[in-house]
Amino acid sequence: MRFTKMQGLGNDYIYVNCFEEKIEEPGRVARLVSDRHFGIGSDGLILICPSDIADCRMRMFNEDGSEGAMCGNGIRCVGKYVYDHGIVKRTHITVETLAGIKTLDMQVREEKVISVTVDMGAPKLTSQLPEKILVGGREREFVGIDMGNPHAVYFCDQIDGLELDKIGPEFENHPRFPDRVNTEFVRVNDRSHIQMRVWERGSGETLACGTGATASVVAGIMLGLIEDRTEVWLKGGKLQIYWNRQNGHAYMTGPAAEVFQGEIFF
Repeated sequence: MRFTKMQGLGNDYIYVNCFEEKIEEPGRVARLVSDRHFGIGSDGLILICPSDIADCRMRMFNEDGSEGAMCGNGIRCVGKYVYDHGIVKRTHITVETLAGIKTLDMQVREEKVISVTVDMGAPKLTSQLPEKILVGGREREFVGIDMGNPHAVYFCDQIDGLELDKIGPEFENHPRFPDRVNTEFVRVNDRSHIQMRVWERGSGETLACGTGATASVVAGIMLGLIEDRTEVWLKGGKLQIYWNRQNGHAYMTGPAAEVFQGEIFF
């Protein structure tokens, strides 16, 4: 199987061009390639496929093999891949996902995409504002936001010392979230800057999460903590998030990078 490894703020996936390749049992393949000792090493697998309703279709699989509906960092890399590799040679494209069709605008330098703005669609509130929940014997408040995938956003005074490998599974698998949930831990620095750590369902802590960053900003705006245009600082770098109240859509802007290409034999 020929593949390309790409990353958006350190959120790395193995990408397969399914215009040329055919992948059987993608969940099993995701588990194999994601292993950082016996495979390639990644947060999951993303397939770039033909689409009847958009320029291409993205299918993403988490490290544990489960299929996700949407990935913000992943879709930016999809945009870069199809442009840089000549599949769709336009800077404004559409990508079909399980969360609907997403629109991407690419910023290009020397014929290579360096940054992508994604119309993430309209966020949906899925909780009270905020909602209290008991996790690990302690009452916590969260804001539930659906960005095509479920998020629970927790605002904290500090996030650097959190042991996410211990507490992350408790949040992800809480009975309040029967389908599991992506969990964001957020510190507000000022009204236009927040810091965020994320525990992604099926993958654990990752260096960045585009849908999570978007959900965190929307949650912060709803609580009156931050402005409509906010910079999110993640372990892997920075994302710009803008919530347009006129059309109700959120927009995410950030980098995408190709790491290397190769071939793996199963």
